[in-house]
Amino acid sequence: MAKVLWAAFVAMAAFFVLADSLKCNQCSVGILGICLSTSEQTCTGTEDRCYSGKAEFNITGALNFETRGCMVNTSCVSTTGTVLGAGYTVTRTCCSTDLCNGATAPQLSTTTTLAAALLVLAWAKGMF
Repeated sequence: MAKVLWAAFVAMAAFFVLADSLKCNQCSVGILGICLSTSEQTCTGTEDRCYSGKAEFNITGALNFETRGCMVNTSCVSTTGTVLGAGYTVTRTCCSTDLCNGATAPQLSTTTTLAAALLVLAWAKGMF
C-alpha cells in the first residue's frame, strides 16, 4: 500500500511541476520579421524566462535575425561585437508569463521560402 501511495504522490508532484512550467513562443530563425519555423515551447530546468532576441548588423541595419524561446534570466542581456569587421548588436527582451514573448509570426512553407530566395538572388543580379 505504501508503494501505491508513493507512486500517487510522485505522479501528482510531476503533474504540478508540468502544469506550472512556463510556456513560450519559439522561433528558431526569423529573417526580415518572418519566422521560418514556429512552435510553442515548454521551458525546462533553469529556463525561467521567455525571450525575444534580435541580432542586427550595424553597418546596414537592414539585415536582422530574430529568435524566440526559453532562456535563463541571467542571459537576458544585450551584447555587441564584430564579425569580419562588421559590428552587430544582439538585443534580448525577457518576460516571465506564459506566451509573453509575442505572437508567433506566420510560418512560410519551404517552397515559398525557396521561391523568395531565388527572386531576391535574381533581383540582386539585375535580372529584373
